[in-house]
Amino acid sequence: MLRSLTGLAVIALAALLYYFADARDVPVASEALAEDLPPLIDLTNDEANNISVFEASSPSVVFVTNTQLRRRRFSLNVMEIPKGSGTGFVWDPSGLIVTNFHVVYGANKITITLQSGNSYEAEVVGATPEKDIALLKIDAPDEELVALPLGDSSTLAVGRKVLAIGNPFALDTTLTVGVVSALGREIKSMNNRTISGVIQTDAAINPGNSGGPLLNSRGELIGVNTAIFSPSGASAGIGFAIPVATVKSIIPQLQKYGRLYRPILGIETLSDSWASRLKIKGVVIFAVKPGLPAAKAGLIGVREDIRGNIHLGDIIIAIDGEPVTDEDSMLSLLENHQPGDTVRITCLRDEDITEYELTLAPPDAEL
Repeated sequence: MLRSLTGLAVIALAALLYYFADARDVPVASEALAEDLPPLIDLTNDEANNISVFEASSPSVVFVTNTQLRRRRFSLNVMEIPKGSGTGFVWDPSGLIVTNFHVVYGANKITITLQSGNSYEAEVVGATPEKDIALLKIDAPDEELVALPLGDSSTLAVGRKVLAIGNPFALDTTLTVGVVSALGREIKSMNNRTISGVIQTDAAINPGNSGGPLLNSRGELIGVNTAIFSPSGASAGIGFAIPVATVKSIIPQLQKYGRLYRPILGIETLSDSWASRLKIKGVVIFAVKPGLPAAKAGLIGVREDIRGNIHLGDIIIAIDGEPVTDEDSMLSLLENHQPGDTVRITCLRDEDITEYELTLAPPDAEL
C-alpha cells in the first residue's frame, strides 16, 4: 500500500513540475530524457534510401479516376458515377500518363489528379488489353509533370529491393517496400491473353495500386504494378508487375497507332473451345483472306465437299519451330516479329505435316 501511495505521489509531483515548467517555457524532465534518445535523423542506410526514393518519385505518381455514364431508372436522366480508381505515373513531360488498361476500361471520363492536387481530364492515346497497358494524355503545366527515370528490368535478380508507390483503397501516395520474389512469371490479361516475363514481388500491392510504378533502389522505373494473387482481394505478399522493357516497346506503338502493332498472317481461326472439343492442339484455320500472306503461301481453311461434308484445312502447330498450342501462343510468337519479316509456319493437314514460308503483313493490310 505504501509503495502504491509513493508511486502516485511521484506521478502527481511530475505532473505539477511539467505544468509549471511548461507555463514558464523551460526544460522539463521529459525533455531531458528525450535528449538521451537517438535523434530522428539517425536513419539506417535502408531507411534513408526509402525516404529518398519516395520523395523523388512521388511527384510523378498520379491518381486515376474512372467515371462512367448511367441513366436513372425512372427519370432516364444521365448521370456520372465513379466506376473505380487506380494509379498512374508521368511517362514524359508532354503530359503522357501510363496506367493499366483495366483501370480505365469502359470509362466515359478519366480524371488525373496530380501531386499538386490539381485535376485534369485525360484523353486515351492508345491502349492494349493484351498487355494491360493504357497511355493517356493530359494538358497540364510543365512544372507539374515530373517523369520517372527508366530503369532496366533485364538486370533484375531475385532478392533485389523494390518499392511500390500507389493509391491503395483510394489512400493517396502510399509506399510499400519488398523484394523481387521471382522473374519470368505469366499472368492472364482481361482478354485472356498471356502476359509473359512478369515480375513477382512481395511489396504490398492492393486494389488501387494498379497502374502504379515499381521502382528499384535508385528510384528508376522497373515495372508497372498490375495484379495481385489473393483470395481475399487484398495483398497476400504475391504481386505482379509488367517489366519496363515491355512497356518501353509498347508505348511508341500506342503513340503512333493507338494499339499494339502486331503483324498478321491474314487468317480467320476457329475458337480455342472448338479446337478443344475436336481434341486438336494448334490453331485451326477457318478461312484465309485473299491477297494476304497465308493465302499467297497456299494455306487453306475449312472447306465443304460436293456432298456437303466438312473438312478441316490447315492447323498451325508451330512458328519458326516454336510450338503453337492455341491462339494465345500463336499471337505471342507473332508479337516477336515486325511486318515484312519472313516466318516458317508448320501446319498439319489431313495427317500430313507441311511447312510454309511467308512474309508477315502489317495489321492495316486487312482493312
